[in-house]
Amino acid sequence: MDDNIGCRDVTPLTLHALSVGEGILALCPLPGAGGDFQGDMAHLHDWQPGLVISMTTDVEHLGAGAASLGQDLQAIGCRWYHLPVPDYAPPTPEMLEQWPEVSALARQALRGGGRVLVHCRGGCGRSGMVVLRLMIEAGESPDQALQRLRAVRPCAVETEPQMHWAVTGAGL
Repeated sequence: MDDNIGCRDVTPLTLHALSVGEGILALCPLPGAGGDFQGDMAHLHDWQPGLVISMTTDVEHLGAGAASLGQDLQAIGCRWYHLPVPDYAPPTPEMLEQWPEVSALARQALRGGGRVLVHCRGGCGRSGMVVLRLMIEAGESPDQALQRLRAVRPCAVETEPQMHWAVTGAGL
């Protein structure tokens, strides 16, 4: 008898973290994308981020079994900001409008020793773009920030338009 019948492969959520200011800034894939939304949420509960920035779309949430992501994050005591950006894309006008407020809150959390988590579908492009931008806004040089970020997440920031925004903060 095969004990694996009915089992599916599950990839645990991995957080790629680095120190920024007095706090910790991390990026990761969408909770649930690896097949275990509840397990991923338990992991996030244990890690205790004070602020989570979701770069994924509602359609991506549904596909990963994470339709309740925002409510679930708030239930574990996180502030949650949903800044949906299509995969491989730079910031949307809506995101750019919200960015000053979200960035200020994230940098305040990091200065105070808090934990900030940014995620997209795979934990690379969109989340890397935002993490790199936050590192630069926190005072790091773009080259140093990119080097540190890619030391923990080599795929961070996937497209030229994402890199342009992350480094310059300028809309396209």
